Amino acid sequence: MTGKQPKVLISIETEAELLAHAHAIEQDALERYRMLADQMEAHNNPVLAELFRELASHEEKHAAEILSRAGNIALPDLRPSEFKWPGVDSPESAELDLAHYKMTPWHALQMALRAEQRAFAFFDHVVNSAGDPNLKAWAEEFRDEEAEHVELVERLLEKYPEPEPGWDEDDDLPALQD
Repeated sequence: MTGKQPKVLISIETEAELLAHAHAIEQDALERYRMLADQMEAHNNPVLAELFRELASHEEKHAAEILSRAGNIALPDLRPSEFKWPGVDSPESAELDLAHYKMTPWHALQMALRAEQRAFAFFDHVVNSAGDPNLKAWAEEFRDEEAEHVELVERLLEKYPEPEPGWDEDDDLPALQD
């Protein structure tokens, strides 16, 4: 068989494991949004740089809240291959292949919406596969928070119309050297 097969979601067994996944999801999203903000600054797109920094700030708060809520529960230090989500990236990581130096807030919020929807689906899977009532309760909390984030991004999207076709055209192409 050729091609890379996506990883199948595997059940999470403990509260500590769930908390480690939840924290990693927020940390990965935070790092990805910071990276996108830096890229937008480099491409002189300050509006988008600020929006990505704002998204990163929200993710940073969520990551801190998870650690605080974990209290005395020791979170396992999972290697990347030990995370139980499909694919390489965590569910809430923005898709870098959709980034464009001329993208608009509408595009950035579309990226954020898809990321929040993937995080919701991840926690929904945990809710539906959890046998332990405490684990299920934690997963329901995280799923409900992701549902709120989806609604928030959808409300933000109402402020920005979808760009017209050709938004990514560049009249100032780089000159080739002979």
